[in-house]
Amino acid sequence: MNFAARPARLSSLDASFEADFKARLHWSADTDTAIEERVAAILADVRQRGDAAVLEYTARFDGLDAASVQALELTQTELKSAFDSLAPAQRAALEAAAARVRSYHEAQKKACGESWSYRDADGSLLGQKVTPLDRVGIYVPGGKAAYPSSVLMNAIPAHVAGVGEIIMVVPTPRGEKNPLVLAAAYVAGVSRAFTIGGAQAVAALAYGTATVPAVDKITGPGNAYVAAAKRRVFGTVGIDMIAGPSEILVLADGSTPADWVAMDLFSQAEHDELAQSILLSPDAAYIDAVQAAIDRLLPAMPRAAIIAKSLSDRGALIHTRSMEEACALSNRIAPEHLEVSSRDPQRWEPLLRHAGAIFLGAYTSESLGDYCAGPNHVLPTSGTARFSSPLGVYDFQKRSSLIEVSQAGAQVLGPVAAELAYGEGLQAHARAAEMRLAVVPTMRAAP
Repeated sequence: MNFAARPARLSSLDASFEADFKARLHWSADTDTAIEERVAAILADVRQRGDAAVLEYTARFDGLDAASVQALELTQTELKSAFDSLAPAQRAALEAAAARVRSYHEAQKKACGESWSYRDADGSLLGQKVTPLDRVGIYVPGGKAAYPSSVLMNAIPAHVAGVGEIIMVVPTPRGEKNPLVLAAAYVAGVSRAFTIGGAQAVAALAYGTATVPAVDKITGPGNAYVAAAKRRVFGTVGIDMIAGPSEILVLADGSTPADWVAMDLFSQAEHDELAQSILLSPDAAYIDAVQAAIDRLLPAMPRAAIIAKSLSDRGALIHTRSMEEACALSNRIAPEHLEVSSRDPQRWEPLLRHAGAIFLGAYTSESLGDYCAGPNHVLPTSGTARFSSPLGVYDFQKRSSLIEVSQAGAQVLGPVAAELAYGEGLQAHARAAEMRLAVVPTMRAAP
């Protein structure tokens, strides 16, 4: 079967460009009302009936009947057996990817995840105490495809952060367990794993059941039902983000082989029909070459139908006046994945402010970041890279301020605090500060 993929051809020189550009970027994150209502009902049911509700929904949606939720828990022996059963090449690839992801997040922890404090001139101590979350839940998709990489990207930074217990949930429709996913859970240090999915799994993690422990935060991607459930339980637990369709933006100066860029555009388009792949280049002839490569390479792709629809419905090949303008447009898009496919990527990187991950140079394909480069592949989508960050060690930690004011410091800070407190009409605040001024109380000995 022949598939035609025709991304929109836009040019920043055209009078209609601004309107066409905005129209191509538009994607509604609104959840279908029917999904919201169904998810609300499932959450309420699991919160009320616990394990019994989880079992019913697992049987209904995944075709998996079990006598108890305990029967849906994967033992550490099963996880290790799955790891041991892998072909040597798969096992080596999994271990190599895990090692790089772990190394990156250990460096991240040293850079931004450590406690610190200092004493000012009057001897007062000020600082920050960083502590890990006690227990987190990671959701691993398991419907249309299996994602061992998601296990690594969610569990390893949690482990590096020092999280006490990592609970994994993964749907296994009809009881089909993917050994690579189970092996990844073993390599990444998952504490407990349950073969449950959907909104019912999110509810079990958020509220807890007789078998599934309640967690402090839920991370990981899922379908519309999972996203709606995460949105609704936020506040009871923390969540990482509500992810939209996958995105890739390629900034190309025309020096990279057109086939490489075409395949990079495919790499996100093959996720689903709503994924978005965009090329920005000041070289019109190069854009023509990329379109020709798309036409030539697409028929051989196993997911050609999905790629074709994604590129035709949401893709774009955009001719710009310059690479500088391409960078400016990139900042407006704030893509999930941003490839700088250029002879001199370091020249353009300083101009790029908003992106989930930036891939520098022709040899840095986005797919390497998805699996084994090291940085996390859980990234902000739908323009949210303007204000949010990739999943990281910091998502599995919390920060407490440390304040120890000396007697001398209380004499300096007390009048300031009292003045502001009186201004706010909060007399007790003011008096609490004033009671510590020029007074040397007789301190009682600790019992």
